[in-house]
Amino acid sequence: MPEVKPTTSSLPKDREPTLRVVAMPADSNPSGDIFGGWVMSQVDIAGSIPAIRLAQGRVVTVAVNSFVFKQPILVGDLVSLYAEVVKVGRTSITVGVEVYAQRDRLIDSVKVTEATLTYVAVDKERNPRVVSSQH
Repeated sequence: MPEVKPTTSSLPKDREPTLRVVAMPADSNPSGDIFGGWVMSQVDIAGSIPAIRLAQGRVVTVAVNSFVFKQPILVGDLVSLYAEVVKVGRTSITVGVEVYAQRDRLIDSVKVTEATLTYVAVDKERNPRVVSSQH
């Protein structure tokens, strides 16, 4: 069976990445693919950044609404994560995250993951608190 080459795309031109990280050998399985759990962790970190900004304080992850692995991430890929708020509730903030991997001398870019996560704003005692309406 012939090898299927992933469709390349460009990074979003109208946005800055929320987080960028290089996938390292310690984050991979014996086949050289990056562990899904590592990707999930990076997505959670990236998703929390706009949620923290909007909540103007601490948030906690309460749900991973969707998570789709479209292509593998390889050791050495420059991983760019783009996160944006898609919904604001009384105490919750839902964030969409898109993940791109740049490889082959950073020329090619491949969309590797999409996810949606929900965070809840919490106070110092970790009780839910109302998200400021000034967003």
